[in-house]
Amino acid sequence: MRDSDSLKNWLGEFLPGELPASGLQLIAVTGDAGFRAYFRTNTQPSFIAALAPPEHEDNQAFVNIAIAMASGGVHVPKIFAVDYAHGFLLQEDLGDTLYLDVLNSATQSQLYDQAEATLLQIQKLPADSGLFPTYDAALLRRELELFPEWFVGGLLGVELDTQARCLLDELFAVLQNSAAEQPQVAVHRDYHSRNLLELDDGGVGVIDFQDAVYGPLAYDLVSLLRDCYIRWPQTVVEQRVEGFRRKLLAQVEAGEQAVAVPDSETFLRWFDLMGLQRHLKVLGIFARLSLRDGKAGYLNDLPLVMRYVLEVAQKYPETEDFYRWFMDQLEPQIVEQSWYQSWQSAGEQG
Repeated sequence: MRDSDSLKNWLGEFLPGELPASGLQLIAVTGDAGFRAYFRTNTQPSFIAALAPPEHEDNQAFVNIAIAMASGGVHVPKIFAVDYAHGFLLQEDLGDTLYLDVLNSATQSQLYDQAEATLLQIQKLPADSGLFPTYDAALLRRELELFPEWFVGGLLGVELDTQARCLLDELFAVLQNSAAEQPQVAVHRDYHSRNLLELDDGGVGVIDFQDAVYGPLAYDLVSLLRDCYIRWPQTVVEQRVEGFRRKLLAQVEAGEQAVAVPDSETFLRWFDLMGLQRHLKVLGIFARLSLRDGKAGYLNDLPLVMRYVLEVAQKYPETEDFYRWFMDQLEPQIVEQSWYQSWQSAGEQG
């Protein structure tokens, strides 16, 4: 019996009320980049059923983090039933109005205000090493190594010589040190327009949080504002970064948060370098999704991610050597790729 059939049989035991006269049906919903498959039930109200293979997904962590986030005032899907052995979950249906589908120049201010308010709630969750693993230097480094392994070597076929390897090591140390300077808070780790939903009541629904960690303050903010799937003008981004910093300060002054908030220049530098770490990682992940998992559609998102990487790399003296190396050694290979478009204009709307 296929897993989806087993899931349907299991759901029949837990769904409240009467099943539709036509029988229970599961309608596939676009999932995330992991191994989970999601289905919407044809019931009233509808529910989301998840098939999350336990050999690939930590369902216990997902449930525990969902409970913690809900207790902190974050609207995550309620979980009604779980079968850990088979990786079956029955969850609340938050709808399908993804931020990505409704974000535009007219809506972005209100939607990001809501998303930042929710992010502030996430960041106030208490540290719990059993719930949120530490986003330490070792984990940051493992993520950064996805860039040379999957993007540089795997996708572009470029071999690193000793000089290039040293250059990357120096860059990675800069990014690790910047992350370590920051106050540590609960981090969703993938807080962007495909994991946020606009709810009917105007609130924000948060999904795909199972990889949450305790780590750098700026991580989720840069995931949100330098989103790999939609780009905003630099002036808009920097205004929102400063606005968020002021919101943090207000929370500290009100005794609602206990983090050390730096000056504007330091906070923006944290934001920029945290984004550089994240976007180098994403270049590796998107390449891996294509090469290993057959999800070639992610290659079309590479030019925007490269734009984020290269705009920041040009900005700081300690990252300029990386920028020059990228342009000299990688761009000649990149322009030959089928997915190539000019990174200087990637993500431009209209």
